[in-house]
Amino acid sequence: MTEDEILGEFRAAEALLEGHFILSSGLRSSRYLQCARVLMDPARGARLAEALVRVLPDDVRRRIEVVVSPAMGGVIAGHEMGRALGVEAMFLERPEGVFELRRGFRLVPGQCVLMMEDVVTTGLSSREAIAAIGRAGGAVIAAASLVDRSNGAADLGVPFFPLIRLDVPSYDPADLPPELAAIPAIKPGSRAAP
Repeated sequence: MTEDEILGEFRAAEALLEGHFILSSGLRSSRYLQCARVLMDPARGARLAEALVRVLPDDVRRRIEVVVSPAMGGVIAGHEMGRALGVEAMFLERPEGVFELRRGFRLVPGQCVLMMEDVVTTGLSSREAIAAIGRAGGAVIAAASLVDRSNGAADLGVPFFPLIRLDVPSYDPADLPPELAAIPAIKPGSRAAP
C-alpha cells in the first residue's frame, strides 16, 4: 500500500481527527489517529496488517513465532498481525500499572516475538511492553506498528517497522502554539477519562 492508500483507510474510517488532543504521553497534538476506528472493520484491519507484513524483512518475518501487543490499543492490531503472519497473538495488561501476561498467556523461554503496537509516539509504552515480554521469557526480535508518530525518532531498542511514519508535531502542554492553545483539549485515546 502507498502512503496515500494507508491514509485513505484512516480517512474512510473517520479515524484521522483534527483539533487539540492530549496524547497518552501527556504531549499535545493537532492531529490524532484513532486506530480503534480504523480497525473496527475487520477487512480494513486485515488489509493494513497484510501490508505491514510486507514491510517486514524476510529474515525477520520467518523468525517470528508469536505476536505480543500491549492492551488496549495494540490488541486488535496484534491479533490481525498474528493472523497475517500465521502465528498466535497474545496481549499484555497493566492491572497494577506494570505490563504483564495474564489470562493463561505464556511464552516459551527464548520464543521469538514481534511486539505489535497500534501507534508509537514516544516509544515509552513500547519499551515497557518489550521489557515485560523479556521478563516473561520471550525474545523480542522486532517491533511493528500501524503508525509511527515519532517520525523515526522513537528508539525501541529493537528493529522497528511501522506501516506509515507521520511527522505530526507534538507539544509540551506548557509550550503550545497559539492556534492550539485557543481550542479546548480532549483526550481521545484508550486512557481517556470516562
